[in-house]
Amino acid sequence: MPLNEPDSPVIGRLAPSPTGGLHLGHARTFLIAWLAARQAQGKIILRIEDLDASRVRAEAAEMALTDLEWLGLDWDEGPYIQSERGELYDQALKKLKAAEHVYPCTCTRAEIERAASAPHAEDEGPTYPGTCAHRTAAAALALGDRPFAWRFRVPAGPVCWNDLFLSQVAMEPGRLGGDFVVGRIGLGPSYQLAVVVDDALMGVTQVIRGDDLVPSTPRQILLYQALGWTPPRFGHVPLAVTPDGRRLAKRDGSIKLATLREQGVDPRRLIGSLVQSCGWSETVVPAWPAEWITRFDPQSLSLEPWVLSTEWLDSLGDFRFRTG
Repeated sequence: MPLNEPDSPVIGRLAPSPTGGLHLGHARTFLIAWLAARQAQGKIILRIEDLDASRVRAEAAEMALTDLEWLGLDWDEGPYIQSERGELYDQALKKLKAAEHVYPCTCTRAEIERAASAPHAEDEGPTYPGTCAHRTAAAALALGDRPFAWRFRVPAGPVCWNDLFLSQVAMEPGRLGGDFVVGRIGLGPSYQLAVVVDDALMGVTQVIRGDDLVPSTPRQILLYQALGWTPPRFGHVPLAVTPDGRRLAKRDGSIKLATLREQGVDPRRLIGSLVQSCGWSETVVPAWPAEWITRFDPQSLSLEPWVLSTEWLDSLGDFRFRTG
């Protein structure tokens, strides 16, 4: 069954970050997002999220396009480049300032860690204790050259959404990190602000991504509400992990799509293997993504992490998994 309401237009997106080559985990998530939109006869937007200047690799953006084309995952608009859209993010931040949804924060990470007393998730960092929350947006004028970040005022209480894969989810961002950064002076917008602005202005109605971004969703919903925009439908799928349980990362060069391509792996066989990993086929049937549009079944997708076993990798052909 489709993930969308029957009469609502679906606009999905693929948003790779050019900080390294795409790996098999990206391929699986992008395939699911692509099939979900195409089954609903929707559009796909391609966006390159290159705001993390310290980690961006110049050749990685072009490589991502090559990887997607090799897999047979096409798009209808783009690629849009985030680093070229700074004025739009500035306008959104200006709107947040005018409504006093943000304030200037001069706290360092070390100061926040010392002040925080509540437990926190490993990936989220300490909960911000609200040291600078008394400031108004205009207080930034008196800071002169002092470095600061713009923090969003998180209201008390849970944020709820109906996840396309996880069903009903409720999280309380005030307890999970607290007031969060939406921009830094001299460094530009944060990921949270940029993706909300981009998805809203591009008309994205369906966001399917890895479940490591579940904690970002309530923050982004709050930003949508503060900016007067309607949030998309969110869906979070399991990440890929190595046999020892480690989250797959771009540093795992041996299982990058570029490596598979260079080793002569058949992309149709890779798609067939990814389809099998999602539970939609008992055997590996080489096929292009378009051949699975009508057979896409989100309800059968396991919510457990996808373990990239040696046996699964061997099924691709002569390719062999390498660690280190």
